[in-house]
Amino acid sequence: MTRRESTEKRHRRIRSKVEGTPERPRLAVFRSNNHIYAQVIDDEAGRTLAASSTLNPEIRQALSGEDAGSGNVEAARMVGAKIAELCKQKNIEKVCFDRGGFRYHGRVQALADAAREAGLSF
Repeated sequence: MTRRESTEKRHRRIRSKVEGTPERPRLAVFRSNNHIYAQVIDDEAGRTLAASSTLNPEIRQALSGEDAGSGNVEAARMVGAKIAELCKQKNIEKVCFDRGGFRYHGRVQALADAAREAGLSF
Protein backbone atom coordinates (compact mmCIF):
# COMPACT_ATOMS: atom_id res chain seq x y z
CA MET A 1 0.00 0.00 0.00
CA THR A 2 1.41 3.37 -0.98
CA ARG A 3 1.54 6.36 1.34
CA ARG A 4 -1.22 8.06 -0.65
CA GLU A 5 -3.48 5.00 -0.41
CA SER A 6 -2.96 4.73 3.34
CA THR A 7 -3.74 8.45 3.75
CA GLU A 8 -6.97 8.03 1.77
CA LYS A 9 -7.93 4.97 3.82
CA ARG A 10 -7.30 6.87 7.05
CA HIS A 11 -9.32 9.82 5.71
CA ARG A 12 -12.32 7.59 4.91
CA ARG A 13 -12.17 6.16 8.44
CA ILE A 14 -12.07 9.64 9.99
CA ARG A 15 -14.90 10.96 7.77
CA SER A 16 -17.16 8.13 8.88
CA LYS A 17 -16.94 9.55 12.42
CA VAL A 18 -16.75 13.32 11.75
CA GLU A 19 -19.71 15.22 10.31
CA GLY A 20 -20.34 18.94 10.11
CA THR A 21 -23.69 20.39 11.13
CA PRO A 22 -24.99 23.97 10.92
CA GLU A 23 -24.35 24.39 14.67
CA ARG A 24 -20.91 22.75 14.56
CA PRO A 25 -19.44 22.66 11.04
CA ARG A 26 -16.41 20.62 10.02
CA LEU A 27 -12.98 22.29 9.71
CA ALA A 28 -11.36 20.26 6.92
CA VAL A 29 -7.62 20.52 6.28
CA PHE A 30 -5.75 19.52 3.12
CA ARG A 31 -1.98 19.61 2.98
CA SER A 32 0.00 19.49 -0.25
CA ASN A 33 3.75 19.78 -0.70
CA ASN A 34 3.58 23.52 -1.37
CA HIS A 35 0.36 24.73 0.23
CA ILE A 36 -2.16 24.14 3.00
CA TYR A 37 -5.91 24.61 2.67
CA ALA A 38 -8.67 24.90 5.30
CA GLN A 39 -12.43 24.90 4.78
CA VAL A 40 -15.34 25.13 7.19
CA ILE A 41 -18.10 22.91 5.80
CA ASP A 42 -21.75 22.30 6.69
CA ASP A 43 -22.17 18.69 5.53
CA GLU A 44 -25.95 18.66 5.94
CA ALA A 45 -26.39 21.47 3.40
CA GLY A 46 -23.26 20.55 1.43
CA ARG A 47 -21.96 24.12 1.60
CA THR A 48 -18.58 25.64 2.31
CA LEU A 49 -19.08 28.38 4.89
CA ALA A 50 -15.51 29.73 4.97
CA ALA A 51 -12.22 28.89 3.28
CA SER A 52 -8.61 29.99 3.44
CA SER A 53 -5.29 28.76 2.11
CA THR A 54 -1.75 29.83 1.46
CA LEU A 55 -2.99 30.91 -1.99
CA ASN A 56 -5.00 33.70 -0.32
CA PRO A 57 -3.53 37.06 -1.51
CA GLU A 58 -3.23 38.45 2.05
CA ILE A 59 -1.30 35.42 3.25
CA ARG A 60 0.89 35.27 0.12
CA GLN A 61 1.85 38.91 0.58
CA ALA A 62 2.68 38.35 4.26
CA LEU A 63 4.84 35.35 3.31
CA SER A 64 6.78 37.12 0.56
CA GLY A 65 10.48 37.36 1.28
CA GLU A 66 13.74 35.60 0.54
CA ASP A 67 13.28 32.49 2.69
CA ALA A 68 9.49 32.59 2.73
CA GLY A 69 7.66 29.58 1.39
CA SER A 70 4.04 28.63 1.65
CA GLY A 71 4.57 25.02 2.68
CA ASN A 72 5.88 25.66 6.18
CA VAL A 73 4.59 25.85 9.75
CA GLU A 74 4.46 29.65 9.81
CA ALA A 75 2.24 29.69 6.73
CA ALA A 76 -0.05 27.10 8.35
CA ARG A 77 -0.35 29.32 11.45
CA MET A 78 -1.43 32.23 9.25
CA VAL A 79 -4.07 30.08 7.54
CA GLY A 80 -5.36 28.89 10.93
CA ALA A 81 -5.67 32.44 12.22
CA LYS A 82 -7.39 33.58 9.00
CA ILE A 83 -9.94 30.74 9.02
CA ALA A 84 -10.78 31.52 12.67
CA GLU A 85 -11.25 35.20 11.77
CA LEU A 86 -13.60 34.28 8.90
CA CYS A 87 -15.57 31.97 11.21
CA LYS A 88 -15.97 34.71 13.81
CA GLN A 89 -17.37 37.03 11.13
CA LYS A 90 -20.02 34.38 10.38
CA ASN A 91 -20.73 33.74 14.10
CA ILE A 92 -19.20 30.25 14.07
CA GLU A 93 -17.52 29.47 17.40
CA LYS A 94 -17.47 25.66 17.50
CA VAL A 95 -16.18 23.33 14.80
CA CYS A 96 -15.16 19.69 14.58
CA PHE A 97 -11.63 19.19 13.26
CA ASP A 98 -11.10 16.93 10.23
CA ARG A 99 -7.38 16.39 9.74
CA GLY A 100 -8.07 14.71 6.41
CA GLY A 101 -6.02 11.57 7.02
CA PHE A 102 -2.88 13.58 7.73
CA ARG A 103 -0.98 13.08 10.95
CA TYR A 104 -1.73 15.64 13.67
CA HIS A 105 1.81 16.99 13.56
CA GLY A 106 3.75 19.85 11.99
CA ARG A 107 1.68 22.02 9.65
CA VAL A 108 -1.67 20.41 10.50
CA GLN A 109 -1.05 20.89 14.22
CA ALA A 110 0.16 24.48 13.70
CA LEU A 111 -3.02 25.34 11.78
CA ALA A 112 -5.21 23.81 14.52
CA ASP A 113 -3.33 25.55 17.34
CA ALA A 114 -3.53 28.95 15.60
CA ALA A 115 -7.27 28.52 15.01
CA ARG A 116 -7.76 27.68 18.70
CA GLU A 117 -5.70 30.68 19.81
CA ALA A 118 -7.79 32.92 17.55
CA GLY A 119 -10.99 31.77 19.25
CA LEU A 120 -12.30 28.64 17.54
CA SER A 121 -13.36 25.84 19.85
CA PHE A 122 -12.71 22.17 19.02
